[in-house]
Formats: sequence, structure tokens, C-alpha cells
Amino acid sequence: MFPEYRGVLGDLYSVVSLLTLVEFPSSEDILNAREETLTDKINKLCRSRSIRWANENANELIAAAKRNPFEKTVYQSHILSLDMFINILLQYKEHLSTLESEIDAFAKEVEEYTIIKSIPGIGEKIAATIISEIGEIDRFDHPKKLVAFAGVDPSVFESGKFTATKNRITKRGSSRLPHALYMAVRCAIRDCRKEENE
Repeated sequence: MFPEYRGVLGDLYSVVSLLTLVEFPSSEDILNAREETLTDKINKLCRSRSIRWANENANELIAAAKRNPFEKTVYQSHILSLDMFINILLQYKEHLSTLESEIDAFAKEVEEYTIIKSIPGIGEKIAATIISEIGEIDRFDHPKKLVAFAGVDPSVFESGKFTATKNRITKRGSSRLPHALYMAVRCAIRDCRKEENE
């Protein structure tokens, strides 16, 4: 219906983008609205941004609507379906937000949470992920077993007298834990670069 809409308000699935699409589901709706109306609506949906930002996005929406290959919405059922899917997405976002709050609250009750969070690059979400993936630390009687479970131990490839010089990590064990550790490293690198630039 409106393929040119993608990317105008940043992330297509952000709350501001979805609510704007509920108000103006087609290029026809945008072209029938005044620039001031669009600016005002976007500004009300995203109070954290300036009126100038809202106006720039309103103009981008108008330009996208003019580029859109579908001038008119052929079926009203498309509008109804779009509205229904957007409402489902918004409800999922609310549920996810509630779940994240509950996970954060539960993680704070775990003794290791503060220790893990003190490591550079590890915030609340990553700390909660690490704790939930590792579970009871007592089940690992040696650090090597935890490293293997995290899937970050190097694989060893040997055949007769041949020993490989380049070894990859094994990727066995948990699939979420290595991703959380990778994100922690990226955050730590980003924070180090920020400190160097300051």
C-alpha cells in the first residue's frame, strides 16, 4: 500500500512510526493532510524530539507519499488489516516491556547480578541474560566447563602429525550466552572509545 513509508521515521516498528501509520495509513491520507497537521501529530507522538525534527519528518513523509506508486488505496480491507496488525504489534511491545521490567526486578535479587554488572560493557539487560543462561553456577565444577558451555572455547583440529594453525570457537552449549558476551565486548569497546575522545 505504501512501500515508500519504510525508513522515513527511522525504525519502521518504533512506536512513533506505527502510531503515525495508524493516523495516516496511505499516501493518499498524507497528501490530503496539511504539513502543519502532520508536524503537529508527529510532535505529539514524540515529545522528546524538537518541533523542527517533527517538521523535517512531515516533509519527508509528504515526499515519500508523492513517490509512492499506489496513488489510491484500492481496498478498505487493506486499511483495516493494517490497523489490526499495528495494534497487535503495539500490544506485543507492551507485553515485552512488562516482561523486561519483571526480568530486571528478578535479576536484581540474585547475588551475582551486582558483580556481573560491575564488569565494563555489561549493563542490566546483558547481566540478566548471563545470569539466566548460566543458571546455577555450582553445576560447573571447573572454569573450563563454563567456558565450553558459553561456546567460546577454541576447537582443536588435529589429524596425525597435522595441527591446524587457525582454530575457530566451538559454538557448543548456550546460543544466547556468546551473543550476550559479544554485545558486552562491543559496549566496552564503544565506551573506551568515548572516553578516549573526551
